[in-house]
Amino acid sequence: MSRTRVYVACSLDGFIAGPDGDLSWLPEGDPSAVPGSGGVGFHAFIADVGALLMGRNTYDFLAGYGGPWHYGERPVLVATHRDCRRIHELVRPVQGDIASLVAQGKAAAGGKDLYIDGGILIRQALDAGLVDECIVTLIPTVLGDGVPLFAGTTRRHAFLCASHETHGDGLVQLHLRPR
Repeated sequence: MSRTRVYVACSLDGFIAGPDGDLSWLPEGDPSAVPGSGGVGFHAFIADVGALLMGRNTYDFLAGYGGPWHYGERPVLVATHRDCRRIHELVRPVQGDIASLVAQGKAAAGGKDLYIDGGILIRQALDAGLVDECIVTLIPTVLGDGVPLFAGTTRRHAFLCASHETHGDGLVQLHLRPR
């Protein structure tokens, strides 16, 4: 059964990126650098993913990043109302409310999981009750400002911590399911 999942690194003060999308605080400065032994690394996570639903700000950062394409041959749907420069042949812009966007993403995922990436989309999907799992890796860094992960949701969200692992240099990976 297809799940809607979030996989993200987060600072101790709740940010997924610093000011202006800065990711230099992540281990090795790589957005896919996450725990390996015992935790769910990005490559293990993405193996279950059939498509991504990505926010426009996240996509614009990725487009300017110039790093490797981490998503393989999976469709990447970019939620936007503006023209979107495609940096990969599998990127396509999509529009609609969050329920429609998730439905489009699940259809593109072909029965595999849908990965939602981007603070605004994550918060909207949570508020709409559309997230099945969040894998959040806490990085022991305080940024002070930046792009929030959960701040800005429209209601309270209780989670069940299904599991957690600690990793070198103080990383803590939480496997959360909305109650």
